[in-house]
Amino acid sequence: MRSSQTLIAIAAFALAGLLSYLGAVWAVKGVERRTRQIVSHMLSVEGYDWAHVTTNGLRVQLTGTAPTEAARFKVLAAVDAEVDASRVHDAMTTAPTKDIAPPRFSVELLRNDDGISLIGLVPAATGRATIAAKVTDLHAPGKVSDLLETADSPVPPGWDLALAYGLEALARLPHSKISILAGEVRVTGNADSIAEQQNLETSLARAAPSGLKVAVEISAPRPVIAPFTLRFVIDEQGAHFDACSADTDRAREQIIRAGVAAGVKGKVRCTVGMGVPSPHWAAAAELGILAVKELGQGSITFSDADVTLLAPYTVEQTLFDRVAGELSAKLPDVFSLTASRAKPPKAPSAAGPTEFTASLAADGTVALRGRLTDERMRDAVDSYAKARFGASKVLTATRSDDKLPDGWPIRVLAGLQALSLLHEGALLVQPELVAISGISGAQDAQDQISRILSDQLGPGQNFTIKVTYDKRLDAKAGQPTPADCVAAVQKAMAVHKINFESGSDTFTADAAPTLDAVAAELRKCPDAKLEIAGYTDSQGRAEMNLALSQSRAQAVLQALLNRRVLVGNIVARGYGEAHPIADNGTETGREANRRIEITLQSDAPDKGAAASDPAGDPAPAAGAAGDGAAGDGAAASSQAGDGAKAATDQTKRPEVPGLMPMPRPGDK
Repeated sequence: MRSSQTLIAIAAFALAGLLSYLGAVWAVKGVERRTRQIVSHMLSVEGYDWAHVTTNGLRVQLTGTAPTEAARFKVLAAVDAEVDASRVHDAMTTAPTKDIAPPRFSVELLRNDDGISLIGLVPAATGRATIAAKVTDLHAPGKVSDLLETADSPVPPGWDLALAYGLEALARLPHSKISILAGEVRVTGNADSIAEQQNLETSLARAAPSGLKVAVEISAPRPVIAPFTLRFVIDEQGAHFDACSADTDRAREQIIRAGVAAGVKGKVRCTVGMGVPSPHWAAAAELGILAVKELGQGSITFSDADVTLLAPYTVEQTLFDRVAGELSAKLPDVFSLTASRAKPPKAPSAAGPTEFTASLAADGTVALRGRLTDERMRDAVDSYAKARFGASKVLTATRSDDKLPDGWPIRVLAGLQALSLLHEGALLVQPELVAISGISGAQDAQDQISRILSDQLGPGQNFTIKVTYDKRLDAKAGQPTPADCVAAVQKAMAVHKINFESGSDTFTADAAPTLDAVAAELRKCPDAKLEIAGYTDSQGRAEMNLALSQSRAQAVLQALLNRRVLVGNIVARGYGEAHPIADNGTETGREANRRIEITLQSDAPDKGAAASDPAGDPAPAAGAAGDGAAGDGAAASSQAGDGAKAATDQTKRPEVPGLMPMPRPGDK
C-alpha cells in the first residue's frame, strides 16, 4: 500500500514538472512571438523594410543591410524604445559607400543689350577668371555678371571643345542663350532678318568641331510681305512656283505639299511673313493649285485677296468654265476671283508686232525698243529707265503709236521695275502678256518680280517669269576666300607697320589705323584659320626675345578681339629671332625682322624649327611690322626669363580649336 502511494506521489510530481515545463515553453514562445510582432510592426511603420527581426527566447536579433550607418543607428534606437537594450543583438551590416560622382560641369551664357551673365560650374583648371575676361572682351558696353562656381575635379572629355565653341557662338550672337556641357552645346539666339538668320546658322554649322554635339536655333522676325503674293504655274517647264508666301510654318508646309502633289519637283522657296489677308490663306492657295493641276496648264496668282486664274487657249472652254466655277464657289469669302482663258493668237499685222521690249546686258546697258503711246510717254519711260539703270546706260529707240491698248504705260513701267532686279535679262510687253526673263544673283528675285507685276498690273493680267539664279552673282554667296583675306590683310599692313613701344607689347599710337584696317578685312572671313606670328631681331637673349614675340602676337590677337573680330579660328604664336627676312647685322635689317605676320595656319612656319636659330631659312612676310626702335635685346630680368619659359611651353602645348592660348604665369 505504501509502495503504491509512493508511486502515485512520484507520478504526480513528474506530471506537475512536465506541465510546468510545457507552460514555461508556451510562455517563452508567446513572448518571442509578441516581441517579434511588435518590433516588425514598428520597423514597417517607420519604413525600415530592409531590417529583419528574429527572436530566440528573450533575445532579439536584428539582421539586414543598412543603406547608411545613420540608418542602422536609427533602427537600433527605435528597437531600444520597444525592447530592453540588453536583449537586442545587432547583426546588421552597412552597404559599402559608393564613390562620390564627379560634378556635372555646365555653363549658361546669357547675352543681351544690357550685358552678359555667366552661370554654372566649371573645372578649376579651365580658369574661371580667364572665361570672364574673354567674355568681357566680347562686349564693350553693358556689364558682365559672373556667377560661375569652380570645382577642383578632372576636366571631362569634350569640355574644352564645347567651351571654345560656346564662346565663339556668343561672339557672333548679340542676343543669345548658350548652354555648354561636356561634348554638347545648345545655341539659342535672335537675328535681325531672315538673311542674317541663314548666315548665322551656316557659319555656326561650319565652325562646329567634329565630335561636338551642337544644336542651333536662331529665330528671326517675320518679314512684312506686301502684297502678300503666291503664284503657281504649269507650263512647258513643268509645275513651279514663281512666288510663294505663307503666314505660318504649318501653312507653308500645306502649300508646298499641294505644289508637290501638282508636280513641283526640287526644293521650294516659300517665305513665312506677315501681311496675310486671311487666316484661310493656305486653304485658298491649295484650292488654286489644285485648279491649275486639273486644267493641266495655266497659272494661279494670289495678290492679297485678289485671285487670278489664267489658262492658255489650248485648254477646252468647258473644262475651264467648270474649274473656274468650282474654284469661285470654294474660295473663302474674302477672296475675289478673276478667271480668263487666252484667245488664239492673231495673224501678224502688216504694221509689225504691237510690243515694247527692253534688253539688259551684263555690263548694265539697257536698250528700249518698240511702241509707246506718244512723245510724252517716251520721255517718261526714258527718265524712269535712267533713274533705274543709270543715265549713261540707257538707249531709247522707240516709236509712237496712239492706238495702243489702255494700261500700256503701266505695263511698260512695271516691266522696267521688274527688269531692274536682274543682272542680265529681257522684257517683253504685249497687249495680252508681260514677260520677264534673265539671270539674277538674288535667290528671291523671282518672288520680288512676281509681287511687282501682280501688284502693278492688277488682277486678270497675264505675265510670265523665267529667272535663273546664278550663285556667282550673289554678293552674299561671294564671300572672299581665306587666301583673299590674307592678301587683303597683307595690303593693309603694307601701308603702315604695327609698331610697339621698345621692349614691350604696348602698341605705339600710330598702330591703331592699321589694326582697324586689318580688323575690317578679317571680319569678312570669320571662318578662315589664321596665325598671328610675332618676330624680333637677334639682339639680346634668345629666351627673352621669344617671350616678347609671343606677348606681341597675343597683343595683336587681343586688339582684333576688341575690334569685334571673331578670333575662334586665329592663334597667336611667338617665334623670337627665327626666320629672319633681312640681315640682322644692320639696323635696316633688324627693323625689318621686328615684325608681325598674319598667315593661313597651313602656311605657318615649321613649328619644330628652333626659335633661337637666326640663320634659319627666311620666310616671306605676310605683312611688315616692328617696334620702330632698337632694344628688343634689352637687359634680361628674372621675370623675362620666366616669361620665356612660359612662352616656350605655350608654343608646345596643343591648341584647342576656337580657344585662344591660355595665359600662364609669366606670359606677357
